[in-house]
Amino acid sequence: MSDRMRPISFERMVNWIIGEVKAKGSIYGIHSDKIYYSKPENTITFLGETLGIPIGPAAGPNSQLAQNIVAAYLTGSRFIELKTVQTLDGEDLPVSKPCINAEDECYNVEWSTELRVEEAYEEYVKGWFLMHLLQRELGISDEKDFMFNMSVGYDLEGIKSNKINSFIENLKDGSNTAIWKQCVQVLEDNLSEFTHFDKEALESISPKICSSITLSTLHGCPPAEIERIATYLLKEKNLNTFIKMNPTLLGEKFVRNTFKDMGYGYIELNPHHFKNDLKYDDGIAMLKRLRKIAKEEGLNIGVKLTNTLPVKILNKELPGEEMYMSGRSLYPLTITLAKMLANEFQGDLYISYSGGADFFNVDKLFETGICPITFATTLLKPGGYERITQLAKKLENLMANKKFSIDTNLLNALAEGALTDPHHVKGARTVGSRKVESKLPLFGCAIAPCSEGCPINQRIPEYISLVGEGNYDEAFKVIARDNPAPSITGTICNHNCQYKCTRLDYESSVEIRAMKKLAADESQEKYTEEIKPSEIKSSKRACIIGAGAAGLATAAYLRRNGMEVEVFERRQKPYGIINHVIPDFRIGEAAINRDFKTIERLGVKVNFGVNQSGSLEKLKEDFDYVILAVGAYKEGKVNLEEGSDKVLNAIKFLEQFKVGRAALNLGNKVCVIGGGDVAMDAARAASRIPGVEEVSIVYRRTRDFMPASKEEVDFAVEDGVLIKELLAPVKFNGETLICEEIALGERDSSGRKKPMPTGKLVDLPATALIAAVGEQVDTAYLEALGIKITSKGLPETGINFETNIKDVYVVGDALKGPGTIVGAMGHGKTVAMDILKKEAMKCDLEPEANKADKLSGKALKDRNELYHRKGILNMPMEGSGEAERCLGCNRVCEVCTDVCPNRANVAVKVREGGNEAYEILHIDGMCNECGNCGVFCPHDGNPYKDKVTLFWSLEDLEDSLNIGFFVQDAEKGIVIVRNELSEVVKINVSPEGCSGCCERKHISKEILSLIKAVIEEHSYLL
Repeated sequence: MSDRMRPISFERMVNWIIGEVKAKGSIYGIHSDKIYYSKPENTITFLGETLGIPIGPAAGPNSQLAQNIVAAYLTGSRFIELKTVQTLDGEDLPVSKPCINAEDECYNVEWSTELRVEEAYEEYVKGWFLMHLLQRELGISDEKDFMFNMSVGYDLEGIKSNKINSFIENLKDGSNTAIWKQCVQVLEDNLSEFTHFDKEALESISPKICSSITLSTLHGCPPAEIERIATYLLKEKNLNTFIKMNPTLLGEKFVRNTFKDMGYGYIELNPHHFKNDLKYDDGIAMLKRLRKIAKEEGLNIGVKLTNTLPVKILNKELPGEEMYMSGRSLYPLTITLAKMLANEFQGDLYISYSGGADFFNVDKLFETGICPITFATTLLKPGGYERITQLAKKLENLMANKKFSIDTNLLNALAEGALTDPHHVKGARTVGSRKVESKLPLFGCAIAPCSEGCPINQRIPEYISLVGEGNYDEAFKVIARDNPAPSITGTICNHNCQYKCTRLDYESSVEIRAMKKLAADESQEKYTEEIKPSEIKSSKRACIIGAGAAGLATAAYLRRNGMEVEVFERRQKPYGIINHVIPDFRIGEAAINRDFKTIERLGVKVNFGVNQSGSLEKLKEDFDYVILAVGAYKEGKVNLEEGSDKVLNAIKFLEQFKVGRAALNLGNKVCVIGGGDVAMDAARAASRIPGVEEVSIVYRRTRDFMPASKEEVDFAVEDGVLIKELLAPVKFNGETLICEEIALGERDSSGRKKPMPTGKLVDLPATALIAAVGEQVDTAYLEALGIKITSKGLPETGINFETNIKDVYVVGDALKGPGTIVGAMGHGKTVAMDILKKEAMKCDLEPEANKADKLSGKALKDRNELYHRKGILNMPMEGSGEAERCLGCNRVCEVCTDVCPNRANVAVKVREGGNEAYEILHIDGMCNECGNCGVFCPHDGNPYKDKVTLFWSLEDLEDSLNIGFFVQDAEKGIVIVRNELSEVVKINVSPEGCSGCCERKHISKEILSLIKAVIEEHSYLL
């Protein structure tokens, strides 16, 4: 498999467009509802050219190939900043692969186009012609409404070379180049294929492709060199010129502090760039001199803000030692630099903006007078090019009042607000990768990562859709199938599902937990009243010790499927920690009681106030299965040199708080040690104790590394809790907590920086100290029962949590230590399924396998609706309207097609056994192995390696390890295939030539169907 893109001939590109429209009604994957139509009244004149909307792709991966440019134009881009060229090009340009990681803030190790300069030029000309063709044929605009901007680097000698000089001159006028003439000829030969694009339209295409240029210089380029190049471009090349400036102009201190304040403190800067790059004062002086030259030449000089920021590679995000950062973390730097420069020139400065521009700020940027606005990172995320349509529509109403000078007051306010803008601070995306554990399958890969990430595999898209329809009763039935505690989990679940939601890569997760709570509030009581206990279908009985979330979930799953279950609980109330420890300001008694009533109605017998601490032998006289759900209540200890006896245990404190907070006396200043959810609960509870004036959480790392969920940390801060970072407790005397300051060292296996002691001590006033450092499993109890314990102090179990004693299981916190409520319920589901399987009893708990989507009637309507939601950003809504944000990933995923800038992953409609399904096909010749599809694929895998691949030559197939095929002769049906056994075989798929050899040569029905679909309905891909 080559990491080099193969330019497609112009004739093939035209045929591709015609073929794809007929087969799928789309063009390069852009669906018809995302095509943006310019409005004549909104056009503006910019640098002497007409623009429909002054936005488009920044010089980068989305503007390097003709199909990139076309996809961008169709969705609303009208200012196309062509990818930078330099003398070092093609195979001579070393680019480590993978080279893009846009998981959150984007990183890349690309420099400029990987094509030869001559090839890049041809791509830009092909894109120019195709945009004219589609503009007229689709009625996008009556007149040309777009412009190109070329981009060159990196030094004057290279720019003056024959290669780059020809590139510049031919973009100024391309009429005498071979590719220009070739494009004219192809369109002439195909005029009969078009309805509105005719010979007159063809002849009206101007050969003057570019009248402006962006200078992109390397970090460390001397100021004098930048000025010499810009002068040359103005005086010798007669081009309107933008100089790309670097965020290093702001200085290392400002950048470092900004990152820290916005939650990006983990980003490691390279100080030498700040020392060697252009300095701010030198840049201002240079711009003033260049403005004089531009005025003399009757041209314009402006700045392009900004270049990417070089940072260190520390976690193998990409290969190498240094990568270049862009995206939302770059926004506060870029907008600050824009503010500073605009103020220097009293608003009289052309600013071409690209640094974290996206849906949430594009209108604000435009209102300041900034023009044009380009973007890269947002296009590399799910939704891809189709995000541009929404951006364009957002600017429509602002076009009439377009200013060509900067409103410094607006810009100053925008820059100030950037530092706290929730769309640009780190926020919820601290959860990291959305990937689930499943391996990326060759076929049928569409999954709902929310469901896969849920420990009890709830059918989330299904119940969200039902809630959106207002069908709460059916929604609740779907929820109750997998979740026996919907009110509890609808209130305080840590929502693993939301950390896997594709919407995280748009703006924020779908509010899945809230949707569940809405259904529970509306329908649980009705559902519970209608429950009739299942008949007993087995002579076997199960005993569960502990009525916490794990124990009751196990009981519910077993009883529902026909097994008799009895639960023994030493306390007088169910749900353990939830009922006795978690404060009422997080969950009320009503929600807990509602879930327990459901458990009782299922027929589960719960015995309270019973301490079953006897031998297993006695229990097994009456029960066939024993499930231990006894929790983890052994106190975790904080290591102090002095004062350990004065420390309050967080769990005990919270129990006392629930019983009666008025009886507690903590003094006026409370410190809580720890960084998990229990620490947050303890701190918030302490702040509600009479007499307490100040509560601090003392944590040895920084807030960013706290294991507590972000929302619980935020709630604590809202309650006035102080977070004191990088401190390790040493001594406590009842009045003062002495702590040692901590420095963060290298990252450990968890990705968190190791806390390193500094020897420096600080005193914190503290009248009470609460330790929330994690409870432990009581191994003595388990060992007394005969259960083996591992070296980690946990019970030794098999994959289904059965212990060394046959038919005895452990679930919940007793299994792996303190965990989540839904995780504990997941243990119960696993155990219940294992027991039911042993007894050969019918089980309704199996996760539903992905099924091929049948496209007929309502299903087709639903699929189209889901496609319509792609690329549309919007924040959470109130009530059932939130369902509109669900992307239905189990039915339409295709994220790998969205995020590929080169359109190298395509969805192909395949017919098999009367059904129709969409399968992902990877096109080898269009891929440069950037790796971005692998970053966003919800599975553990990389589509560019792991999906069926279409090769354009036998040599390419032989050079690759991918399962895939090369169509040697489409007419005769001769295909060379690398099958799933990695054998390369020749087959004949034509009706006349097929002799049943496919099965003998280990060609699966799925691969055969895909090959036939490509040949018969998608031949434009060949």
